[in-house]
This record gives sequence, structure tokens and C-alpha cells, in this order.
Amino acid sequence: MSESETSGESGAPGKAEILEQGAAPTEGGSVQPSLDDVKQWVGYRVDEISGQGVAKVEGVLVDQETGEPAWLLAKLGRFGKVVPISIRECAAAAGKVWVPYDREVIREAPAIDPTLPLNREQERQVLDHYGIPETVGRGAEIVSRPAGAVTSQAPAAPPAPPPPPA
Repeated sequence: MSESETSGESGAPGKAEILEQGAAPTEGGSVQPSLDDVKQWVGYRVDEISGQGVAKVEGVLVDQETGEPAWLLAKLGRFGKVVPISIRECAAAAGKVWVPYDREVIREAPAIDPTLPLNREQERQVLDHYGIPETVGRGAEIVSRPAGAVTSQAPAAPPAPPPPPA
């Protein structure tokens, strides 16, 4: 395996390291982290393409149909807005998530309410902002869904434990 496959030049993990962490390859061969992996990223620092911190991981949205992680929710600043970043564009290790965008692109991303689901049109707006066409990745997954359809949402919470016996 080549050096570029095992670690990124900026210290970001390479494909082999992500695979070792339990992520599974997708149809196109890219690595998709599991929901359990992504939930562990909450609180991690989000670093932009040059390695500067730009946000903190606030949460995750999952695909409405499959339950697979679709969007990382990044909070900009202490009281800042929350923006989605495609999970497929992220790599994480050592308490950081690396994204292939510069600070301004992330800051100018459409803000979302992390407590509400996203519909197809909202996702398309975010994908357009990041330059992701509807022929690849998340764009291809949602292109055939009905207009206005909810396409991603917060993961379902596990059921509450039963009350202790009296």
C-alpha cells in the first residue's frame, strides 16, 4: 500500500486507516463511516483544508430510507450557526474531522436547524453550495426522491429503558 493511501499529507488519516476503524466501502469504493463511528465524532474539532479549526461537530443526520449517516453537523463558533457537511467528504482521527473545504466555504454554507429533518430541496441547496453534482454521492442518492420528501433526519434515539421493578 502506498504512503498516500495510509495517511494524508496534512496528517489526516488515509483510506487504509479509516477502513481499520470499522468503516465500510460504498459502491464507488469510497469509505463510508458507520453511524456509531460518526456519533463518536460529536465534540471533535472540524479542520478545514489547510488544517485550521473552523467548527465543532454538533451531531449527525442520517438518510431517511437507509439510516446510514449522511451529514455531519458542524457548529461554527460558540454561538454560531450549524451547517451540514457531507459525511463522504470527511475523515476523522485523534479528536479531529478533516474536510476538503476552506474556512469561507464552510462559513458561507446554508445554516440549518439541527432539530429538524432536511427535505430533498434543502439537501440539493447544500450540495450545490459545496459543488457536489446530482450524479455522484449524496446527490445521486436523493435525485430520484419525490419533491419535498424528507431525505435526512436526526438518528432515532434508542428506546428508554423500562422503569425498575417496584
